[in-house]
Amino acid sequence: MPVREILEGKPALIVIDIQGGENNVTDDGAASIPLMDGYDARMDGVPSLIQKARECGVPVIFFQEAHRPDLVDFGRELDGAEGIHLVEGEPGTDIDPRMGMRPDDYFIRKRRYSCFFGTELEILLKGLKADTLFLVGGHTDVCVHYTFVDAHQHDYFCRVVEDCVAGSSRQAHDGALRAMEYLQTGAVRSSAEVMAAFAAYPS
Repeated sequence: MPVREILEGKPALIVIDIQGGENNVTDDGAASIPLMDGYDARMDGVPSLIQKARECGVPVIFFQEAHRPDLVDFGRELDGAEGIHLVEGEPGTDIDPRMGMRPDDYFIRKRRYSCFFGTELEILLKGLKADTLFLVGGHTDVCVHYTFVDAHQHDYFCRVVEDCVAGSSRQAHDGALRAMEYLQTGAVRSSAEVMAAFAAYPS
């Protein structure tokens, strides 16, 4: 297989579902979405990566998972381990303020897991002429993984920043990283490697 660079062509940073609602709890006090240990600490590393992208001319695209209050768009999402979560208008559904989203960043709301499913992402990426997508956020084994797979099938180069993603459990997180590396050798990268690649990008 050809050895690919960490950054091929033009990049874009995709910030997936870093919202305040990951720790929503149900009426009985249970977590509505399971989280691996250290989830929040991994999200703490994302703002520095966002800032580096801006400094280096790399477009930043924020995604927000948000469901209508009548729950009509959850579909089969509630058939598994997840409870009702990230409902429009409820506390914690907005983008986490730690991420420092600005008016000149791109923002897309999604109803399902993949950032490609039912959204305008493909149109935006074509307009940006993006080739390599860098993925951060959560869950590694759900929205990040499904977005990676769709991007792979659309022939984008995909990189997942392993210390800036977190899963529903450590086992699921590690398995998802292995699955993404299986699809594209060299896909799993550290934030230090990605920052260095951004710094070398001729914006």
